[in-house]
Amino acid sequence: MLLMTATGVAALYIGVKRYLKGKNDQHFKKTLNSSSQITEKNNVNASVKERMTLILKQKRQYQRQRQQQLQAISGNIREISAEERQLNRGLAVASANLGIAVTSLFYAPLIWVMIPGLIYCYIPLYRLAYNAMKERRISFYILDVILVTGMFIGGFFATAGLGIWVFLFGRKLLLKSEHNTKKDLSNLFGEQPRFVWLMVNGSEIEIPFEKLKTGDVIVISAGQRIPVDGVITQGTASIDQHTLMGEAKPVEKVIGDSVLASTVVLAGRIYIETQKTGSETMAMQIGHILNQTADFKSVMQSRGEAIADQTVIPTLGMGVLVWPFFGFSSALAVLTNALGYKMRIFGPVSMLNFLSYASQQGILIKDGRSLELIHDIDTVVFDKTGTLTLEEPTMGKIHSCADISENDILKYAAAAEHGQTHPIAKTILAEAHKRHLKWSMFDDARYEIGYGIQVNLGDQVIQVGSDRFMELEGIEIPIEMNVVQASCHENGYSLIMVAINQRLVGAIELHATLRPEAKQIVQSLHQRNMSVYIISGDQEQPTKKLAQELGITHYFANTLPENKAEIIGKLQDEGRSVCFVGDGINDTIALKKASVSVSLSGATTMAMDTAQIVLMDGSLKKLNQLFDISKDFKVNMKNNFRISVVPTAICIGGIILFHWGVFIAHVLMGTTLFIGIGNTMLPLLKSQNTDNETAKLPYDKKHVDEI
Repeated sequence: MLLMTATGVAALYIGVKRYLKGKNDQHFKKTLNSSSQITEKNNVNASVKERMTLILKQKRQYQRQRQQQLQAISGNIREISAEERQLNRGLAVASANLGIAVTSLFYAPLIWVMIPGLIYCYIPLYRLAYNAMKERRISFYILDVILVTGMFIGGFFATAGLGIWVFLFGRKLLLKSEHNTKKDLSNLFGEQPRFVWLMVNGSEIEIPFEKLKTGDVIVISAGQRIPVDGVITQGTASIDQHTLMGEAKPVEKVIGDSVLASTVVLAGRIYIETQKTGSETMAMQIGHILNQTADFKSVMQSRGEAIADQTVIPTLGMGVLVWPFFGFSSALAVLTNALGYKMRIFGPVSMLNFLSYASQQGILIKDGRSLELIHDIDTVVFDKTGTLTLEEPTMGKIHSCADISENDILKYAAAAEHGQTHPIAKTILAEAHKRHLKWSMFDDARYEIGYGIQVNLGDQVIQVGSDRFMELEGIEIPIEMNVVQASCHENGYSLIMVAINQRLVGAIELHATLRPEAKQIVQSLHQRNMSVYIISGDQEQPTKKLAQELGITHYFANTLPENKAEIIGKLQDEGRSVCFVGDGINDTIALKKASVSVSLSGATTMAMDTAQIVLMDGSLKKLNQLFDISKDFKVNMKNNFRISVVPTAICIGGIILFHWGVFIAHVLMGTTLFIGIGNTMLPLLKSQNTDNETAKLPYDKKHVDEI
């Protein structure tokens, strides 16, 4: 059995390595062999063979240089870490030892030749155990050292050689996976071209990307990646935003639309005025966040190592109990498949792969802990305006209660809201621009978050805000305006009041527009047995009407920003795990308070910075997928745990029933190691399947041709 296992493993590794290394040299080797035959036949000097060897050597050197040039161009060049170099050397020595082990089956004395190689491979392990002992800490490395020392004492050199090869080869695969995932996370949104085409006086000039400045107009054609954040000034294009936003289908962009770096022009030709370049673009900022998120892996690995360390004493105890009844080899077998040994390896890699998968689906998880916490969420709280409804409400009627026109009321409101970025201000300013209204700039302003704004406009004091704001300012609300307000509230509308010099002159009616996906999202959350709440700074009636429309029983109206956090805290005091979804400046306190916080791309900068998770398509569509990804992650981690623990039970059963020894235990350990590696790769396979399904989506070629 040793011959079959060791020979098969060695043949697999050496064969694959030779195939990959020698495939490109096959033609030259044939030429070399051919030259050798001619030389022998014609009794010519062996200088031909030497010349061909030199050519082959030069070719390899050229290929290495060319590969480095290509990597430098693409930005993918990396320096191999000291850990990986040591791992490569150890794997080479372990592979040589496997060959010696196979040969020793035919000539037994050769087994002693393995000892120097085994010592070389295991020295790092002894160093780690020594450091743990200096810290007076019971580490899993101490258990490893006891196992290795026992195999040396028992003369199980071939088994020790097989064990270290399986471990190093598995570690190599995991390190490769970890590097590729981190590279994907860092580069997913960070790829930049070397040159761009700049419009200068009607001509296109190619310049280095790093010389591009804000305000420059660049030209992007079909098949090219957009390198900047900017606005289209000319042309129309179909743009693939899947990488950044997670959208399955391309989006048509026209003059005036914003475009983002790292998205791809599929069809058309556009001129883009540069607004942000390099590290300022959303894509590069996301890449930086993801790179920081990947660092959570070290925290998770430390947790896994702590769990593994706690199993050292029980495992040693089981080994001691087995020794007198089943022999020394069986005792070592128990140590080989120790409890929780592989969890310290599998857990961090699974987490990185799921973060990568989520980012590819347009879900930016800035804090790796959220991937674990969101599975335990039982209550989801939504902010109303801009989250369940579209960011900007639509303009309704303008009501006047004084000798003043609708346009004047709107003009005064626009003057007060000028420079504000919240949704209500945007709607008022957009309507004022639409009516071509002009207004003077204010001298001074006082903004009360959650209430309204007061500005000085010459000798006039303009106040714009809710009825609460008017009452706080001591402004009387006429009876006819109370009637209008009651009617608006019954219909679920909001009313923004306008006062001049402490006298109410009118009000602006605003209609909230429900997000198209909101009903389906709320229904799916109910199907998951989650409680759903709405928190709104709006009046009772509009909030109640929206809650009824969405099928939500619980809601809080007239809520100030600081009170939102208090409500979240009360829900948590009831034993709930709360996820808060918000998008405004006034949501930041609640976002910090919640167990898990979610915001939308395009929300206020403070909300996006505070939230642990950002849905990059700017809608709620990905919220369900976020919960699904977290559920899959939980299942994957449970499988990692089973793969780590079940072999121990199997091994103990095999020892008791079949008197298994240390060799069979190593075979079992190697098998479960590769099964565990496969489990950690599942999110990457799912990502590949998702990309394939996206590629199969119907695409309107006629529409593309028109563009």
